[in-house]
Amino acid sequence: MREIQLRDAKASLSTVIDDTVHGEPAIITRHGRPEAVILSFVEWQCLSHVPSFGQLLMAAPLAKNDLPERNQAPLRDADL
Repeated sequence: MREIQLRDAKASLSTVIDDTVHGEPAIITRHGRPEAVILSFVEWQCLSHVPSFGQLLMAAPLAKNDLPERNQAPLRDADL
């Protein structure tokens, strides 16, 4: 990923955006410190729509006997 100073990014914004659309994101720096990242909209959508762990579990293709039976025994007493 290339780094571009803020003033250079301002001067050539169209080129920076064209490069990101073609798969080359850029880090924008100000005074030598990273301040922002420019991504294509498609990349941003992919990164922002990450499913939760629960959604992934619910979507898993499990058959009826893939998981073990739950132990139905009563809980033991804790002697504290």
